[in-house]
Amino acid sequence: MNIKILSRNSQLYSTSRLVEASLKRGHSVEVIDPLKCDLIIEKKNPVVYYKGRHLETTDAIIPRIGASITYYGTAVVRQFEMMNCFTTTTSTALVMSRDKLRSLQILSKSKLGLPKTIFTNYSRDVAEVIDHVGGAPLIIKLLEGTQGLGVVLAETPNAAESVIEAFNGLEARVIIQEYIKEAKGADIRAFVVDGQIVGAMKRQGKEGEFRSNLHRGGTAKIITLSDEEENAAIKAAKAMGLGVSGVDMLQSERGPLILEVNSSPGLEGIEKATGKDIAKTIIRYIERSI
Repeated sequence: MNIKILSRNSQLYSTSRLVEASLKRGHSVEVIDPLKCDLIIEKKNPVVYYKGRHLETTDAIIPRIGASITYYGTAVVRQFEMMNCFTTTTSTALVMSRDKLRSLQILSKSKLGLPKTIFTNYSRDVAEVIDHVGGAPLIIKLLEGTQGLGVVLAETPNAAESVIEAFNGLEARVIIQEYIKEAKGADIRAFVVDGQIVGAMKRQGKEGEFRSNLHRGGTAKIITLSDEEENAAIKAAKAMGLGVSGVDMLQSERGPLILEVNSSPGLEGIEKATGKDIAKTIIRYIERSI
């Protein structure tokens, strides 16, 4: 089987592990920078050229599309779909997952637990917006933020008003969410492949940091999910149409609350925390699907 990994850097942990797992399973594998692909669109003959070479023998792709190249990366994934290649992340699911507001609306429709969230068109009545989420402290998130960037904890009403007004003045789109105090700066990442939980870890923010992202100095340890948490993660991945995903949840007094469903979850944190070969699981998912 011929597998292409869409990634801008072959040295990244996740990319190199997927290459290693593919080779161990006896497959041909190549890392392709999606930004260096040219898409030829004509009647009944979609083609992808990479560095001047026609990619005509591709059975499956594994998109590792960064947020900054979502638009073009999605176009490349869509082109491979038109060529009848299997993809672990469809172009439609990729687009939906990158739109934080749309994702929350889809998850809400699926009756999944979520932190109470407010989105407005730069409302002038900031005090009312703050009241809608139960007052301060609260979380303010840029819709385009990733890896904890663009996420602010406003601990007082005055601080919340100042930050929201500042973002509004810059015409930066934000969502305002309730702060889940009992989570204590920790969240859960459940890794879902083909509708099954294949690994889970609890991430704890470093002292004085409310964000638990490993890129920001957080730590991770293996965790056994409750039935409710497991069901929520699987349901969230299904709602977003993702074959491979990282579902981020908070533990709260009213059950698991979904924060985000990541369409390009990193492998390093989950593999090191759980000791599991997640890359191999993804390749086996491709084998079952073709």
